[in-house]
Amino acid sequence: MNIPLLRQPRHALRPARLAALALGALALGAFPGAGTPWGGTPLLAAEAAPASRAAPPPNDGNRPYDQGLPFAVQPVATFNVPWAMTFLPDGRMLVTEKPGHLYVVTTQGKKQEIKGVPAVTYSGQNGLLDVALSPKWKEDGIIYLTYVEAGDGANLALARARLDLDGSTLRDLRVIWRATPNGDKRGGGSGGQPGGIIAFSPDGRYLFLTSGDRMRPRTAQDPTLPLGKVLRMFPDGRVPPDNPWAKDGGDRALMWTTGHRNPYGLAFASDGRLWLHEMGPKGGDELNLEEPGKNYGWPVVSYGDNYSGTPIPRPSTHPEFQEPALYWNPVIAPAGMIFYKGDMFPQWRGSAFIGALLPQALVRVSFDGKNGPREVNRWNMGARIRDVTEGPDGALWLLEDSSEGRLLRLTPGH
Repeated sequence: MNIPLLRQPRHALRPARLAALALGALALGAFPGAGTPWGGTPLLAAEAAPASRAAPPPNDGNRPYDQGLPFAVQPVATFNVPWAMTFLPDGRMLVTEKPGHLYVVTTQGKKQEIKGVPAVTYSGQNGLLDVALSPKWKEDGIIYLTYVEAGDGANLALARARLDLDGSTLRDLRVIWRATPNGDKRGGGSGGQPGGIIAFSPDGRYLFLTSGDRMRPRTAQDPTLPLGKVLRMFPDGRVPPDNPWAKDGGDRALMWTTGHRNPYGLAFASDGRLWLHEMGPKGGDELNLEEPGKNYGWPVVSYGDNYSGTPIPRPSTHPEFQEPALYWNPVIAPAGMIFYKGDMFPQWRGSAFIGALLPQALVRVSFDGKNGPREVNRWNMGARIRDVTEGPDGALWLLEDSSEGRLLRLTPGH
C-alpha cells in the first residue's frame, strides 16, 4: 500500500486565521463542545471550507497479524503500570511506573527504586510518564522526567534532576516547564491525554516535548495555550531564538508545531527528520513528519470521527493543514516509538517500531524513500505494548501496559 509523502500547505497561516478556522469547524459541529472557545463569533461554513484535495489511502487498522514471531521473547522484570524506559551508558536502564515510581534495572531484572521522585496525580492516563537522559549525561548526570503534577493543578510538567546512582536518589530537581502559561488555568488542569514524550535533537542542542490536548480539543488550535502542541526548547528550558514564534513570548514562543491530539510517540530518524505519532478519535491515528510552524489540523480535521458518531471534516478538505504521512482506520492506539539503528536485526535498520495498545501488537513501519512510510509488520504480543526501545547490543525492548506489565527483551530466533 503506497502512502504519499506529506504535502506542503498552500500558505502559512497566522494565529488569528488558525483560530478562525477552528471556530468555523465549531460552527459546523465538527467536534463536541461546539461554541466559541475564545469569545469570538463562529465563521460561516463557506469561510472554513477551502478547496478539497485527494486524501492519502489509510493503513488498514484491521491488518492481520504476521504468522509467528521472528524473534525470541525473554521476560526480564515486572512492573506496576510501566510507562517509559531508557538505557544508561553502563547497560542498565531506567523505567518509570505511572503511579509515581522510578527504577534502575539491570538487564537480568534486578530492580532498585530511586528516591526523590516528585509527587504525581495518578489517574487514568495521568501519572509519571517519560524519562530521558541528558545529551551530556557523562558530564552532568542529569535526567529528565515528565509527569502530571499532584494537587489541584494536575499540570503536565517537565523536570530535570541529577541522578545519584550510588545512592539511587534524584537531587536538585527543578521544573523547567509546566502547562500553565502566564498563570492561565486553561493551559493545565484535569483531563487525560497529557502527551509528555521527550526527544532530543541528534546534536543534543534542543529538547522536544509533546503536549496533548488534555481531552479539550479546542486547545490544540488556541495559539495562546500550550496544549495540543510540540514544544522546542534548550535543555534548560530557554526559548531558542529561531523557533517559529520565538518573538511572541510565553508558551507560544516554545511552540514548534500545533494541532495535535494525543501524541505518545516522538523520535528522530537517522536522516535527522522528526516524526510524531498521535492517537486519533474514533479512527484516524496518525504518523506525522514534524516541520517547524506547521499545523496538523486537530480538531478541525481528522481521518476519524467523534466518539458520538458525528463526522469531522477530512484533512483533504483543508489544504492549509498538514496531511499525515500515514494514518490508521480503525485505530491501533500507538504508544512509544523508535527508529532502529542496531546490528542485531540489520534487515530492519531505518524502520520505526511502534507499540500498539489496542491490537496488543508491535508494529513495524518501513520508509522506502519514494512512497513514504507504510506498515509492513504487525506481531501479536498478547499484551498492550506501552513503550519500545533499542538496547546497546541492538536487542529490542518492550514494556507491557498493565498492573503486571513485563519488561521484554527481543532477540533473533523463535
